[in-house]
This record gives sequence, structure tokens and C-alpha cells, in this order.
Amino acid sequence: MFPEAKLRVINALKANGQIVAMIGDGVNDGPALKAAHIGIAMGKKGSEIAKQASALILQNDDLSGMVDAIAAGRRIYTNLKKAIRYIISIHIPIILTLFVPLLLGWKYAQIFTPIHVIFFELIMGPTCSIVYENEPSDKDVLSQAPRPFTSSLFSANELLLSFVQGLVITAGLFGVYWYGLNIGCSEAMTRSLVFISLISANFFLTLANRSFEKSLLTTLKYKNDLIGWVLTISISLCVVILFTPTLRALFKLDAVNIEQALLCILIGFISVSWFEIYKYWKRLY
Repeated sequence: MFPEAKLRVINALKANGQIVAMIGDGVNDGPALKAAHIGIAMGKKGSEIAKQASALILQNDDLSGMVDAIAAGRRIYTNLKKAIRYIISIHIPIILTLFVPLLLGWKYAQIFTPIHVIFFELIMGPTCSIVYENEPSDKDVLSQAPRPFTSSLFSANELLLSFVQGLVITAGLFGVYWYGLNIGCSEAMTRSLVFISLISANFFLTLANRSFEKSLLTTLKYKNDLIGWVLTISISLCVVILFTPTLRALFKLDAVNIEQALLCILIGFISVSWFEIYKYWKRLY
């Protein structure tokens, strides 16, 4: 093909709304490599003009690694979205639980103090930076349709869904709060109930958000050893805080019985489990 013909093909594909990658090595590939969204030049046998016009250079001229690179890129992109959407969802109940009781002048206005927020951040940081970063790709990652060139990182529906996740968890925490008030719990006991509920919701949210399409039963089969370690350490720290009098006093918590603990865990599970129903509905339609 003449250079002009290659350039016309590239521009025609771009005009059709497609994302175009061009592989070339010769001088006559330069215009098309420059015009493509992703120009790829050969590192060994490619001309200097082709290299300068390209965005990527294959150092060993081996095309077989390109498929793995595309799969890795899609995995990184997906895992980044998982981490950010998790951060959005879990911070909404923290912010609202801190703000709403103070704003409305509820009886126990200061449910969480700075030490609680610091502890939550210590749990959530490794979750979003370690757990989701090491999530494996879906088996059908390469069969998924490419994203439109004009698409942003998040769609309005995706952001809305993350906000809804956070609001439902918040509703569960406020339900536990009012339950504590109605049965005459002290401030420390009420704080303990809300604390356990939020930790439980965070646990289930971490598992549920491993995929926004696949069910929890499917994602539990994915190999990610770090998720077990992070969740185990997080739960262990919570147990130590709740059962150590000194730490319990530092966090201004009170001891809870097994029935209350199970109720809080159930509330945490319910406030997240609806998302599994949504994913099932989404797979059907």
C-alpha cells in the first residue's frame, strides 16, 4: 500500500468512531502511525521515522505479547474502577454517620471520633490499594467489546450505583443506631453496634465489589490470596479492640453480647447483599 492509502484507511476507521492501532516499521508507515490513536513501531527492524511517529515501540519485534498487554491493560483499568467505586461507596456512610447526627442534634451526636475514622482508613487503604490491585482478570476479558473512544472513566449510572451502595449502608447504620436508642443502650454501646455494623458492611462490600457483573459465588473462586489476608487482619484487629478493655476504652466502645454482634453482622450483610440481586437482574437483562 502507498503511504496515502494507509493514511486514508486510518482516517476512515477513526471517522467511523473506532479506536485504531497501527503497527509499522518502514518510512512509508510514518504518516499512518502518527495518525492512528496508538502507533506501534518495531524496535529492532523499524526505521527511525517509524519509531518517532509511534506511541509504543516493541523492543523485541514480537507481536505475541500484544495480546497479553491488552489483557493486562483491561485488567488494570477494571481494577482501578473497582478500587475507586469501593472508596466512594464506603466513605459515604462514614461521612454521613459523622455529619447527620451532629446536624440534626441526635441524642448521641458524636458516634464516631477521629480515632475511629483513622482506624477505618487503616482498614480501607489496603483494601483498595492491595486487594483490588491484585484482582485477576475475568476469563472473558478479551471477548468484551471495546469501550467507546469518547467514554469517561465512570458513567453516570456507575457513579449513581456506588452512591446508592453507600446510602443503603448508611441506612443500615442509622437503623442500628435507632435500635440502640430504643432498647436503652448507652452511648458507648450504641457506638459499638454501629462500629460492628460498618466493619461488617465493609467486609461484604469488599467481596461484592470484586465484580460488578459476576456473582459473589463466582468471584470467590478467583485466586487472590491477598484478599483473605487483608480481611482476616481487619477482622482480627476489630476483635482485639472489642475484647481488650484498654483499647475498648480508647475507642469509647462497650462490650456486646453474641446476639447483638450477630444482629450487626446481619445488618451489614443485608445492606450490601441487595447488590447481588441487582447483578443477577443485570445478567438476565
